[in-house]
Amino acid sequence: MIEEFYEVLRRRRDVRAEFTGEPIDDEVLTRVLEAAHSAPSVGLTQPWDFVLVESTRTRTAFRDHVLTEREVFAASLPPERRETFAPIKIEGILSSSLGVVVTYDESRGAPDVLGRHAIADAGLYSVCLAIQNLWLAATAEGLGVGWVSFYREEFLRDLLGIPAGVRPVAWLCLGPVSRLQDIPDLERHGWRRRRPLSAATHRERFRTPPSRSEREEASR
Repeated sequence: MIEEFYEVLRRRRDVRAEFTGEPIDDEVLTRVLEAAHSAPSVGLTQPWDFVLVESTRTRTAFRDHVLTEREVFAASLPPERRETFAPIKIEGILSSSLGVVVTYDESRGAPDVLGRHAIADAGLYSVCLAIQNLWLAATAEGLGVGWVSFYREEFLRDLLGIPAGVRPVAWLCLGPVSRLQDIPDLERHGWRRRRPLSAATHRERFRTPPSRSEREEASR
């Protein structure tokens, strides 16, 4: 049982190109959403909502907006990075079964949110925990998830009629997949390499990595 849990963690991928478009069984979708809704939240506020988007018209409008933002990002890159970025697919909005838009309502439980008085973003962190629960549950169910981040919040708020003060945190593409890649897309395409755990682990105090000159001096 424990090994199966860790296997789900290792198999999880940010899916773009592998969606089949097949429908999601209603019971499976409910289990996945229940997993997300079971996430811990600051002050038990559960500040999230889930907007399920199946309309092709709505998804096409969002896809077109995302591709425009992709062009904006590509134009900001130096030539070599732009060339590396060119083949990377950033979304599966129309090929997935549906979109799940996860929102954050800062006013839920306010003004006396237990645990948020010193860390204003604790509610936003709670929403991210719900997203992680959804992602892991979907992976365990044999579904793929792709987090789309190339969008302007104002556009998505207007598109879905999200009230002012409610923040759209993520558009998640969700659905059955043909496979999950063994190696994450950005690593396969050479965009970035993973950091080893040893580089991210500190004991007692934060350890600042040595500068380039310090590394060169140490190697002499």
